[in-house]
Amino acid sequence: MSFPVHRPRRLRRTEALRGLVRETRLTAAGLIYPLFVCPGENVRLEVSSMPGVFQQSVDRIVEECCEVAALGIPGVLLFGLPDAKDARGSSSLLAEGVVQRAVEAIRKAKLPLLVITDVCLCEYTDHGHCGVIENGDVANDPTVEILAKQALSHARAGADIVAPSDMMDGRVAAIRNILDEHKFADVSILSYAAKYCSGFYGPFREAAQSSPQFGDRRSYQMDPGNAREALKEVALDLEEGADMVMVKPALPYLDVIRRVRDACNVPVAAYNVSGEYAMVKAAAGNGWLDEKRVVLEILTGIQRAGADIIISYHAKDASRWLAP
Repeated sequence: MSFPVHRPRRLRRTEALRGLVRETRLTAAGLIYPLFVCPGENVRLEVSSMPGVFQQSVDRIVEECCEVAALGIPGVLLFGLPDAKDARGSSSLLAEGVVQRAVEAIRKAKLPLLVITDVCLCEYTDHGHCGVIENGDVANDPTVEILAKQALSHARAGADIVAPSDMMDGRVAAIRNILDEHKFADVSILSYAAKYCSGFYGPFREAAQSSPQFGDRRSYQMDPGNAREALKEVALDLEEGADMVMVKPALPYLDVIRRVRDACNVPVAAYNVSGEYAMVKAAAGNGWLDEKRVVLEILTGIQRAGADIIISYHAKDASRWLAP
């Protein structure tokens, strides 16, 4: 034969054909939109390094949640900026805390949204670390006790899912135990199981006002060079009762997402983090790339790597672009 029988281009000829045989189908149903809750009323402050992302008071959070729900996005992930900070992150436990109030307000609005809450101390401590400091280092077990109580306060406010992001050992078991003990067996745990110590978190730390005042987080977040360790962390969290697991960040760790997907049978989430978002926004703002095309390509790549759930600041725009 003068030419190969197989012509893969046949199935790329038109958009209808490409859509028919597409292997990875990105939809709004797999996206989660992060939100930053701050004190006050009618507050909406744009984060300078994250165009289109805001620190918002509870009333404005509810308004944005209405928009999120209308776009077909199934849930939001709440981070809190408290009125006051101390060495132990005590304000994270308050029934009237910013996250707790936001959860209650979203529930009162009867929005068809899953409400996920970040469980960590970095936003609430005056030193900016994710736990209690003892002898110059983050003390694991005292931190776990506080995190469990924080998760319980979120469940009492009405959270559907709690998401511990601290990377302390044993925190999933402690959270599962306290939730079950207080009759919140239906509240799910989405564990940040493989959270790497990454340079891509910079804009988030501005948004959440959570930069550490000394040192760094290398003693508790994962080393970027390790992939097998991620599988160990995932296995431990699942053994302790996690319902879903997360890899964070997404783009530099697509291989880890794939390995986690292949290793377990629970839903896998990936966090398309602030630095990844900010890079695209900066390049698009300078006219260096087509934002819509690049964002959808990035999100498709994360899903193709194995993520069932993608947490992304692009979620609202992506949902609009994906709408029929």
